[in-house]
Amino acid sequence: MSHKTRIQLGCTLVLAPLVAGLTACGGGAKPLAGEAYDAAGQLSFGTAGERDGAEVDPDTPLSITARDSGTRITDVVATDGDGRTLTGELSADGRGWRSTTALAAEAEYTVKVSTENGDGDPGRGVHTFRTGDSEADRLTVAFGPEAGTYGVGQPITATLSEGVADPAERALVESSLTVTSEPAVEGAWHWVDDKELHYRPREYWPANASITVTSGLDGLPIGDELRGGETKKLTLRTGDRIEAVADISTHHMTVSRNGEELRTIPITTGKEGFATRNGIKVVLGREQYVRMTGTSIGIPAGSAESYDLPVYWAARLTWSGEYVHGAPWSVGSQGSANVSHGCTGLSTENAQWFYELVKPGDIVQHVNGFGEDMAPFGNGFGDWNLSWDEWLAGSALDEASGGGTAQGAGADREKDSGGSDDAKAARLTPAV
Repeated sequence: MSHKTRIQLGCTLVLAPLVAGLTACGGGAKPLAGEAYDAAGQLSFGTAGERDGAEVDPDTPLSITARDSGTRITDVVATDGDGRTLTGELSADGRGWRSTTALAAEAEYTVKVSTENGDGDPGRGVHTFRTGDSEADRLTVAFGPEAGTYGVGQPITATLSEGVADPAERALVESSLTVTSEPAVEGAWHWVDDKELHYRPREYWPANASITVTSGLDGLPIGDELRGGETKKLTLRTGDRIEAVADISTHHMTVSRNGEELRTIPITTGKEGFATRNGIKVVLGREQYVRMTGTSIGIPAGSAESYDLPVYWAARLTWSGEYVHGAPWSVGSQGSANVSHGCTGLSTENAQWFYELVKPGDIVQHVNGFGEDMAPFGNGFGDWNLSWDEWLAGSALDEASGGGTAQGAGADREKDSGGSDDAKAARLTPAV
């Protein structure tokens, strides 16, 4: 049975008139300074028993009622130790209040109750209690990438231990994942599929920024027999803004740092039948040496297109095998023709210079090409190829779409990287 449909009262706070005292569910009841308050009332824990400090079942609602007909509840503010608010609603006659969202498990709660007696005199009590554990499964989140310094194009990833498909549950999960940066930027989460979210700013991250990613899901009810679990905080930084724009039609790549042009390099990219993808890509990693073979991308051994080459100074752009790397065998074509099998080939000198300059998260954009577009997900980080409106459409918190296009993004991801064994094996195949 879902926690949303349970109606038994596991925790009841009974309020008498101000002069007669208040009794609280959980913890101690105490008056605020300067208020007339009879603290002789005893604590009640509902199904947990009338024991001071007893634990309350988190899978049952919190209910507050006035014992005397002359007392009316005017306001209730209930928060846990992490500052999360427990929402609820008052009865029409003001004599009762009941939580409308479930309690977090293993949490300390502070409940501030404002009352009014028959003469209109105000009163207020502060009450504390602790919830126990829940038998529900726990949803944990793994944030990525690992802590470190990255380029300004690096998306944040959140991988869930359980799939979340319901729009309301997605909204709860997403609203509990917080990304802060210094300096501050506008950004949003995008659901790639039921178990993965990506976060990016509207524009690239600022250079030399600090970023912190946290989860507020611990203990929160999410769905049927599912609650949030503990998640490790992530901290990372960005370095200089490194951008490379590779013009496929002019066979040159311009590299800049923090807006200043550093070098324009002759290049070669994919030839007909092996065209390099258009669009914005993010450096995934660097490999000083890679053995690249034609068979790894489906070229038959011994055919005219077959190759088996040692490649140096390689920066990976896609899981399917696009790199920027040294290609001394094609120096004669660099700057004038596209002769590769999809990679961006440079002279050994230029490739080493580029390799030593870039880091994961830096931006490489291919323009004016004749190949397919870089997919947003599944073959590396193509997140920046979505417009800001398209990105927001993948958020469960986007009021305009209600997250309706997030499943479409997930479908694109599956189409690009696939669930098949062949597709998974291709994630690490290089091309020259």
